[in-house]
Amino acid sequence: MVDVGNKPDSDRTARAVGSIKLSSSTVDLIEKNEMKKGDVLTVAEIAGVQAAKKTSDLVPLCHNITLNKITVTATLDTNGVNVECEVKCRGTTGVEMEALTGTSVALLTVYDMCKAVDKEMVINNIRLIEKTKK
Repeated sequence: MVDVGNKPDSDRTARAVGSIKLSSSTVDLIEKNEMKKGDVLTVAEIAGVQAAKKTSDLVPLCHNITLNKITVTATLDTNGVNVECEVKCRGTTGVEMEALTGTSVALLTVYDMCKAVDKEMVINNIRLIEKTKK
């Protein structure tokens, strides 16, 4: 782990996005809230928040950070589900790993909730789109 003890605190933000491609019939089931495991978008958002909070437990050399805000948004479109995760903190190190972890786990949750009805799902393009320090 990198020593960040001598760095000054600053306001830090990171945003990550990703998507999962789904069949049109799966999109329809999610839209109608007819998936057997429940409300896919809401469960995915909650899972993403939980994951962002646990990032340092999952990524071995990641600092344990006190997070001030986590927002995970899962939206449905004709091709599947898009996820965006924004994380904010005041501290000595960035929160990009937390944003990427939140996005990844939200998408994995969609996969888990839909795997019984869709065998062709593909998780795509998980990436950091913004990182700021003020």
